Amino acid sequence: MKKSETLLERPASVTKAATMKALVFHGPGRRGWEDKPRPVVQQPTDAVVRITTTTICGTDLHILKGDVPTVTPGRILGHEGVGIVEEVGTGVSRFHKGDKVLVSCITSCGTCRFCRKGMYSHCEDGGWVLGHVIDGTQAEYVRIPHADTSLYAVPPAADEDALALLSDIFPTAFECGILNGQVKPGDTVAIVGAGPIGLAALVTAQLYSPSEIIMVDVDENRLRVAQSLGASRIVPAVGEEAVRAVKAATHGAGVDVAIEAVGVPATFDVCQAIVGPGGHIANIGVHGSPVELHLEKLWAHNITLTTRLVDTVSTPMLLDLTLARKLEPRKLVTHRFDLGEAMKAYDTFSNAARERALKVVLQNRA
Repeated sequence: MKKSETLLERPASVTKAATMKALVFHGPGRRGWEDKPRPVVQQPTDAVVRITTTTICGTDLHILKGDVPTVTPGRILGHEGVGIVEEVGTGVSRFHKGDKVLVSCITSCGTCRFCRKGMYSHCEDGGWVLGHVIDGTQAEYVRIPHADTSLYAVPPAADEDALALLSDIFPTAFECGILNGQVKPGDTVAIVGAGPIGLAALVTAQLYSPSEIIMVDVDENRLRVAQSLGASRIVPAVGEEAVRAVKAATHGAGVDVAIEAVGVPATFDVCQAIVGPGGHIANIGVHGSPVELHLEKLWAHNITLTTRLVDTVSTPMLLDLTLARKLEPRKLVTHRFDLGEAMKAYDTFSNAARERALKVVLQNRA
């Protein structure tokens, strides 16, 4: 992903002497909580935001596994958060010092050919850059390029736990799973993977009134949570056993929409095996290794297969629903830590099954 030089960070030698604490990636399996230079405005369209709430994403774990080689050692991780505007460039018109804002996981210039199509994820001077090719939100401060089109104003008293989940996980689940899968009233939907992203897909699928939502996972705790959030059927199995259970539940027909919410070959295989004729396979998972596409079985079944990097075009709508309490993202939050406990928070999130962790929130109380 080629980005113009306007987005790239200047060397630390030209930044202010002030430092901050941040969660830093040092290569596969290595991370540290350490001092880094505090970011400053570098372009007229920049804003610097003091992070008040952030969270850890499954993508961060993929980075730590080495699945995303474009993330280089020394990078501050994180692409989700809520905060207070600390400083703005001369070209920022929508935000001012002291404003409370939601940080979008996708940076958008708003004017390039992709942004004009609503494909903000492929912005020629943005896209997924935070915690990827520029420093991210798991820090006391973060620089936000193209602030006017990459931040959302939120009420001062709004629930930050809920808002933090609107940075990425909810628009990702909704856009990549529900919209791409074309979920409609009466559909039978199977979501393979009951982690946070799969549960967000479960919650947002209900906006379209499917007749049945089947959750597939081996984690009994997550399946219980899925039932409490509206799953009509759970399948505590993997592989062929899961396929047989879903086929039995649909009387052999398969599902209208199969949503892959893990990012490994085994779960993608399940989706291929359970989708019915004319159905959709909607991939959400971040895949770090190749998968096998069984066209020898699917070619004649009128299957639609979609992939997507979230564009966050749905964020304003999801934000309105959350502020109106029609959507409750905070139900996915299971653990809260002070920002300074980021290393402990990663340990918890990395051992989600043992810790019964879904979303882990970090709060900057300073």
